[in-house]
Amino acid sequence: MSFFLHKANFLLRTVYPEFWWKVDDDTEPTIYLTFDDGPIPDVTEFVLEQLDKYAAQATFFCIGDNVRKHHDVFYYVIEAGHMIGNHTFNHLNGWKTEDELYLENIQLCQEQIGFDTGLFRPPYGRIKKSQAAALLDTHAVVMWDVLTGDFDQTLSPEVCLRKTLQYTEPGSIVVFHDSLKAWPTMRYVLPRTLAYFAERGYSFRAVPQPVYAGF
Repeated sequence: MSFFLHKANFLLRTVYPEFWWKVDDDTEPTIYLTFDDGPIPDVTEFVLEQLDKYAAQATFFCIGDNVRKHHDVFYYVIEAGHMIGNHTFNHLNGWKTEDELYLENIQLCQEQIGFDTGLFRPPYGRIKKSQAAALLDTHAVVMWDVLTGDFDQTLSPEVCLRKTLQYTEPGSIVVFHDSLKAWPTMRYVLPRTLAYFAERGYSFRAVPQPVYAGF
């Protein structure tokens, strides 16, 4: 079984206060849904269909190589009005990658995306302080408040849903995965999460672009 925290704890937020964990917005209860690792045919398209049912905006942190291979699906995400973030070209673990190679891989992803984005999420949530320092003038490093765990194939969809509903609150940045690995669980959890919070008056928005990056 994978070990992970469904809820980002105080210690993580304290060690990395410069990263984005939640979005402060007092106007109305809002959840910031994010999807990592796509675009993937069928899987990402299912996500788009579910979001459309609730007029929900989300942020897709894309793998550059997947954008290259599935550019038509990537176009569907953009056409639907969602936000795009950089997730490296090859899903690199920053802790295990030299800084120069890591930053080059981010740039390769940027080239595939084809337009500027000030949003970056490190794969696995693992990034060195030195790598982050090279990015923070132009990018927000977007982490999460709630990790659904849809990628954990030992976790039942029912438990994944229960934990996601339990920990999500106004301003939460919530991580799902539009990947083949997460697909069996995500397709159960996502529609029910959307329905649950929509019934309680929540809206769903994309993570905003950082103003200091010129957006």
